[in-house]
Amino acid sequence: METEIIRAIPLDARADADLVRAAKVIRDGGLVVFPTETVYGLGADATSAPAAAKIYAAKGRPSDNPLIIHIAKPEDAALYTYTTPTYEKLARAFMPGPLTVILPSRENIPKTTRGGLDTVAVRCPSHPVAHRLIELSGVPIAAPSANLSGSPSPTSAAHVIDDMRGRVDMIIDGGPSEFGLESTIVKIEDDGSLTLLRPGRITPEELSAVIPTVRIAGAVTEQLKDGEVALSPGMKYRHYAPKCPVFLLDGKTDAVREYLKAREGHIAVIAYSEDITALRTACPDADLYDFGARADELSQAHRLFYLLREADKKNYDTIYAPLPPTDGVGLALYNRMIRAAAHQIVKL
Repeated sequence: METEIIRAIPLDARADADLVRAAKVIRDGGLVVFPTETVYGLGADATSAPAAAKIYAAKGRPSDNPLIIHIAKPEDAALYTYTTPTYEKLARAFMPGPLTVILPSRENIPKTTRGGLDTVAVRCPSHPVAHRLIELSGVPIAAPSANLSGSPSPTSAAHVIDDMRGRVDMIIDGGPSEFGLESTIVKIEDDGSLTLLRPGRITPEELSAVIPTVRIAGAVTEQLKDGEVALSPGMKYRHYAPKCPVFLLDGKTDAVREYLKAREGHIAVIAYSEDITALRTACPDADLYDFGARADELSQAHRLFYLLREADKKNYDTIYAPLPPTDGVGLALYNRMIRAAAHQIVKL
């Protein structure tokens, strides 16, 4: 497949004319990669089973892994799902933005898009290019992250081109992603409470300020149990992962330094900015990647997938990284990193 690459920076009249063409590709059943405020998405008409099937094929994604549908306005969710008062509260507080809500699906969203489930995940992105593309398409756009299944999600057009050139009809370059991790996903329970299925920029603490009862699903920090159904993307055992093994180091700086000093082979270390100098002295043969300041979790979120992809190009024997905390945005980092590491944690 020949892939056209267009640039939507800035979103001017020229870029808008290109988005009109991209919207036609969507309506005609094709695949378009587009930027969002979280990561780049691989988009197709969510109401078309054949178009959704093309997404799974392009990514090499299991067909039981449900897709998120992206809508132009929060109120459009009622066209494709059965909304509730809880959804309306969430929409007023967080949409447009990096929140995905799982709701009972209407029949106009095919089971191919839903991964065979009776529910569908709905999101209204805030990125102006994403919003304009959905608006011009006139259909909801099903879009997982635009990477090969299991690998780190793309936060730039260059990442997408690496994975998707020749697999999709069009790639829209909208610049680097603002946040860098996928959206927060919640499921609304029958009693109006929330279950957090995937953490993101919108934290459990922020959700609790709007909906008092927020439970965190066990699969956020643990592995799915045998036979347990993945209700949302990103719940699988190994995900967001580079080719080589990743180990997360749980310990104080001195213990981490001593542990890394004894490692051999071609290794990479993702480290907090404050620790770079000490680690460079302790393990001079390792390649060090700056993760950002220890307290700056937003910077770490922005860098994580970029660093994993950059490290992946060097064919390391092993990548080591710190184990994040599990509060605030740290929970989203923890969730992505334990999956990138296939839950391999070294306690020091």
